Amino acid sequence: MIIGGIEAGGTKFVCGIGNEKGEITNRISIPTTNPTETMDQVKHFFRGTPLDAIGVGSFGPIDLNRNSGTYGYIKNSPKVEWKDFDFAGAISSIWNVPIGFDTDVNAAALAESIWGAAEGLSSCLYITIGTGIGAGMIVQGSMLSGISHPEMGHIRVRRHPKDHYEGCCPYHHDCLEGLAAGPALEERWGKKGVALKGVDQVWELEAYYLSEALVNFILTLSPMKIVLGGGVMKQHQLFPLIQKMVQYKLNGYLSFNELSQENIAQYIVPPGLGDDAGLKGALALAMRAYQSKL
Repeated sequence: MIIGGIEAGGTKFVCGIGNEKGEITNRISIPTTNPTETMDQVKHFFRGTPLDAIGVGSFGPIDLNRNSGTYGYIKNSPKVEWKDFDFAGAISSIWNVPIGFDTDVNAAALAESIWGAAEGLSSCLYITIGTGIGAGMIVQGSMLSGISHPEMGHIRVRRHPKDHYEGCCPYHHDCLEGLAAGPALEERWGKKGVALKGVDQVWELEAYYLSEALVNFILTLSPMKIVLGGGVMKQHQLFPLIQKMVQYKLNGYLSFNELSQENIAQYIVPPGLGDDAGLKGALALAMRAYQSKL
């Protein structure tokens, strides 16, 4: 089979051609500008390829309710030019093949559950911490959703008593994303990227907020594995800090083996698929759409 995948991010679109095993044979990265320019480049990349199906993992928020008149639309996005863009409709107008459409983080969670760090497990929570914070949850092979997809990046967390930064979320200020996404790091400390790498207090505070969120998710969702991806988590010193703080905050309340001192480093982990989780997730969405049409 020949399937197409689109990992549609707020900064770039990663498009790829692959197969049902999640193997990627060709790819391209396209800057996310406006819908017309970006979709023209997407169409050009796939031109001449006889696709059997195509999958899209998109930045959000998006409408995933198939009974809605705006199914497949990007909704109230801070990227103004993409607000109310009929993304799924644009794809279907170009390709007359089965189309899988979901959030980029749901797609990444799906890929990690099939081929990555959570392979063979009944549930998986995937969280990306980068320009924003988003999460996808897989339960018994299905992506968690209700009236919409989860927006776990906007939960409220306890503020660190010594942190007086207001928060950068335009909607909630000091939600998890407002306090712990990449832009929050840069605004709070007045430094960017490399300048923050060796500063212990930066990453201790970051681990504090991320561990606050993970404790809430462990208590409410009970995932079998937690996968943390995105640009911020490339600071690998965060993992042991987060793991230690999660144990401290749970305070022995949950006595599962996964949360023990010996095993927690195998419970809260980086993506098994690395930077390919999102694109492989788009391929997995395409496969599911194809199989549903059989």
